[in-house]
Amino acid sequence: MLTCLFYLEFRHTAMSERDSMTFLERLQAREPLITVEMRPPRANMSPEATMDAWLAMGSAVRRLARQDTALFFTDNAVGSNEEENLHHLVTNLEDEVATMRICPFLTTKHTLEYCLWYADRAAADGHSALTVLGGDTHVGPPRCVPHSSDLRDLIRKRHPGLALGAWANPYHDPERQVRFLIEGADSADFYLTQIVSHHEIDPVARFREEADRQGLTLPGVFGVFHYRSASRKTFKLLSNFIRVPEQQLTADFKERGLSADEICATSISTLQALDVRHVYVSNLPPDGTPRRLATIRRMVETG
Repeated sequence: MLTCLFYLEFRHTAMSERDSMTFLERLQAREPLITVEMRPPRANMSPEATMDAWLAMGSAVRRLARQDTALFFTDNAVGSNEEENLHHLVTNLEDEVATMRICPFLTTKHTLEYCLWYADRAAADGHSALTVLGGDTHVGPPRCVPHSSDLRDLIRKRHPGLALGAWANPYHDPERQVRFLIEGADSADFYLTQIVSHHEIDPVARFREEADRQGLTLPGVFGVFHYRSASRKTFKLLSNFIRVPEQQLTADFKERGLSADEICATSISTLQALDVRHVYVSNLPPDGTPRRLATIRRMVETG
């Protein structure tokens, strides 16, 4: 799944130093990072709806850019065709957001020629990082290579200076997931994880323990979903792609009366208790991302 991640605002001390950091340098820093995943508009929307969606997203990006921001855009997330993320970044945001702080996502679910052309364009436009994912195998077009590491190897040879991101799922066999990351370290500089939740935190703890045991040194960004309601229809759809703790979330919303922001903040705080420094939030509404993100951050900071 591709993503568009935004750095949260930091204290204003040494802002010029942070502004000069590449995306990878920021991940390698000890200071915690809360980021956002955003999706480009669906490709089958009307021209008017597509324009409105890009305008809303562009407004959010510009507001976040004033807060020491970096971002990721998804690439055909959950199998649906999306407008190309790189085209929007180049044509609509050039000179407004530093490209070295933008890390687009690329899946293998395109032709190999397109994937390599995409990497060429990203490097030429000044992007310092690119996350390369395999993509869901049960939806959408087939992969152009068996594994995302195969594509990263090819991109690494063409662009050795481009930081490349891998993918891991803490809910799968932790020994195997960590081993894949270590074995692929020659073509990966960081990794992102599948969506996790404080309601199912034990597998995440085991993943972290296994990472320490095997000596994984790549910086990671763990995913958290911003559930907006206890909609069973939405839960059913999402369960095709991520683990959804439906009963616990329903109780959070309907019995405990928690807000979507509170539930999300609890997951982030729980991850931080496991010494997870970097987190990305998925499913924030584009037109409300800066405000929602600031609210969630305050909740995390105040406990």
